[in-house]
Amino acid sequence: MLGHIFMILVTGGAGFIGANFVLDWLAGSDEPVVNLDKLTYAGNLGNLASVQDDPRHVFVQGDIGDTALLDGLLKQHRPRAIVNFAAESHVDRSIHGAEDFIFTNIVGTFRLLEVARSYHAALIEPEKAAFRFLHVSTDEVYGSLTPQAPAFKEDHVYEPNSPYSASKAASDHLVRAWHHTHGLPVLTTNCSNNYGPYHFPEKLIPLMIVNALAGKPLPVYGDGQQVRDWLYVKDHCSAIRRVLEAGRLGETYNVGGWNEKANLSIVHIVCDLLDELSPRRDGESYRTQITHVTDRPGHDRRYAIDARKIERELGWKPAETFETGIRKTVQWYLANPEWVQSVQSGSYRDWVATQYGSTGAGA
Repeated sequence: MLGHIFMILVTGGAGFIGANFVLDWLAGSDEPVVNLDKLTYAGNLGNLASVQDDPRHVFVQGDIGDTALLDGLLKQHRPRAIVNFAAESHVDRSIHGAEDFIFTNIVGTFRLLEVARSYHAALIEPEKAAFRFLHVSTDEVYGSLTPQAPAFKEDHVYEPNSPYSASKAASDHLVRAWHHTHGLPVLTTNCSNNYGPYHFPEKLIPLMIVNALAGKPLPVYGDGQQVRDWLYVKDHCSAIRRVLEAGRLGETYNVGGWNEKANLSIVHIVCDLLDELSPRRDGESYRTQITHVTDRPGHDRRYAIDARKIERELGWKPAETFETGIRKTVQWYLANPEWVQSVQSGSYRDWVATQYGSTGAGA
């Protein structure tokens, strides 16, 4: 290993949170990243355009369920850590088609763990002791909270209510088991709802921004009083870096923004910011576009993260308030209409084929 260049492997690094993590990592470190992403509908190389020619960023198109590919990547690049973002993550899609969630979130995580276990077992010291497997998960594994219930702590019972959250809960249990059974040095983070740049416009905040600007209805489920804790994506990235750096092996860290807000309040805030930053030509408020629609099945009423453990043990807390983060987010979408258009049209898939050919691999 003499002269070995340290690097990390990021899975799902072309998605919303993964791409933000890769961009932040390369902005603050000279350590290279091998970025494995399947490039499904939500994986977008346009998110990574700014590092397209950066030699520290090695992109490989592929699936975490592809054991041979994973084994080859680990042997070739010998990363000191794996950060696993790869997941199907949209609740609505899981309701209508759960199979992809089962394969990616459960089977894919299992195969990634198995390859990582073999890789770790073959390492020699000090690389073996330094290796980490960090699994990025969600607060939705804990189920739903009543309005007055205390926020989710790391030891909260798992009560997933959607196919998506059930598949993520299963992946969390696998990660825990591979630590306790096989000694794999794992870390798990469970985050609240993320928002920010490069968010695929099917989730609440980007959907409201994009639809508002297009003059379309702003669909709000039910009464809009579903409460979520909102975390600016760049704060989430800094938390993951901190857990990777100093987290205790086998531990779970809940990452939240201390921003509990009802969905309807979020929509109102987005509309008011757009009224200020990009007003409608007719002078009306974007709030007039709000339309209440039938609630989705099994819709959890409230999530809330108690993020005191990560602050107490690792000294991390979010840098953004919701007010500062949502303003930055709306401004980003207003400044990047081409990105929005590309992810809606699917033209970025054509760009992938041109950029990387049939193999999908680039270095």
